[in-house]
Amino acid sequence: MTRLGWPGVFLAGAFAAALPVQAEDISIKVPAGTKVETVEARYECGDQPVSAQYINAGSVSLAVLTMGDEFVVASNVIAGSGARYAGGQYVWWTKGPEATLYDVRKGEADPGIPCKPSQ
Repeated sequence: MTRLGWPGVFLAGAFAAALPVQAEDISIKVPAGTKVETVEARYECGDQPVSAQYINAGSVSLAVLTMGDEFVVASNVIAGSGARYAGGQYVWWTKGPEATLYDVRKGEADPGIPCKPSQ
């Protein structure tokens, strides 16, 4: 098995039976030979910077978002176009180089916050 992870953070199958762990102790096992790709990107969402790490390993696709003090691990979900990730109260939807951040607590009529790549 291969460990799917990114610097300082790994995800664990079944989250180690819900034992309390530090973020650097979390891991997911993926089948041997699975190519793991990590891509980092930074965005400006309104006046808020968002750091994103995209982790792709076979059928596992995650977006790890850092927004101020918030840290969100979002999993890829079905999208009509682009890549859509859901985690906690947020939906992160990327299309090309841009993204939109939605807070699902605001309801389906919420237009989201448009996010442009940072330089």
